[in-house]
This record gives sequence, structure tokens and C-alpha cells, in this order.
Amino acid sequence: MRLLAFLLLLLIGCSTPPREYKSWNAYNGSSEAIKYSSLAQIDTTNVTQLQVAWTYRTGDADTVNGSQIQCNPIIVDGILYGVGPQMKLFAIDASTGKEKWVFDANTQTDFDNNRTAFHIMINSRGVAYWTDGQQDKRIFFTAGSLTYAVDATTGKTIPTFGKGGFIDLHEDLDRDVKELFIVNTSPGMVYKNLLILGTRVNEAPPSAPGHIRAYDVVTGKRQWIFHTIPQPGEFGYET
Repeated sequence: MRLLAFLLLLLIGCSTPPREYKSWNAYNGSSEAIKYSSLAQIDTTNVTQLQVAWTYRTGDADTVNGSQIQCNPIIVDGILYGVGPQMKLFAIDASTGKEKWVFDANTQTDFDNNRTAFHIMINSRGVAYWTDGQQDKRIFFTAGSLTYAVDATTGKTIPTFGKGGFIDLHEDLDRDVKELFIVNTSPGMVYKNLLILGTRVNEAPPSAPGHIRAYDVVTGKRQWIFHTIPQPGEFGYET
């Protein structure tokens, strides 16, 4: 009995302390997307006392056909990053609501073929953030089929990422799908120096494959691909 009690005490002493969720620098609050904060300043005793501190208007609502904001914003170092109904990425001071910059995806150009970038006007549910721990701070934002790397401080695209600041999700799928429907509505997951992205594709033929890809956050080069439908030589192909 004494030995059992000792072992239980030893296990309790070696247990990992519960994680505290005191920031909101990732989509839905954390890498686990649990939508929870352990901050305790606001609780059931004072929540009714909350008042509006400021209001920010994106200025791009479609008042004729209707529009909406589905974005779950993130806050990093006191700056709130979000996306408006017409795919405008914005940064505002989280304390005052003062706008710092706006990046309008609709004004960007695909320099490879000199045409307006392929943006299907659908909602964006959020953005992803990465930093090297020093001066390089990036917001990854997808508008339609193009994923941009935007400088979190200036709101400008980072030209050394991908094709002059963006990657086209039609590419690096190991087959030609340039005329097929591929978009991304939810932000990717940042893991170390990788941006991991899924896509939304057509639900009926012809459709592009919905493979999951990981890109280097600095260069935009594809690092690996997971085939959701196994390819020859891969596990599960025989089924």
C-alpha cells in the first residue's frame, strides 16, 4: 500500500502542468483550435458590464447582394489581423481600433500571364502568422487560389516568397489542374518553418485532387505533399 501511494505521488509530481491559453495568435485561438482562453479578467460576474470600446468598418460591404465576414481574427503583439467581406486583409491596433494598413487582394496581378489574379469572391475564415523571432513577421492569407505572404508590419507582399509574394494553389499538385476549381477558405497551419495547407475543390467531375501540401514559409517552395488518394507505391493504393 505504501509503495502504491509513493508511486502515485511520483506520477503526480512528474505530470505536465496544464497549458495556459493567454494569447490568440492562431486561427481559433491556438494550434489546437480549441476556441478557448484561460484569461480570467472577464467572467460571469462582470461580463454584463462590458461596453463597446471602438468600432472598425472595413468599408467594403456589398449592400446590394449582401456580404459577410467569416474571419476569426488573430492578435499578435497588440495588432489585430482580419479579413473583410471583399477579401481585404487589414491590420488594426487592438487597443484603439486605429487602422495600420490594408492589403487588397483584388488589386494584385499575376505577373506570369499579366492578368488579374484568380480570386473567386468567397469568404476567408482567417489568416496564419509566422515569425523568425526577430524582424521577419509574416501573415499568410489566401484569396481564392492564391496564398500571399504579407509583411505583418508594412502590409506589403514579400517578393522573395513564391512567385513575387504569392503561391498559386493550382500548382505543385503533380498534375495539370490550372483550369479547375481550387480555393482555400480556412487558413493553413504553421508548424515550425512550414505552412501546411488544404484546399476546397469541386465536388463533382472534373475536379482537382484535394491533396495536403506543406510549403517553406520563407521561400514558398513545396516541401512535401500528402496524397489524399494514395498513389502507386503508397500505403492504401492497393485498396
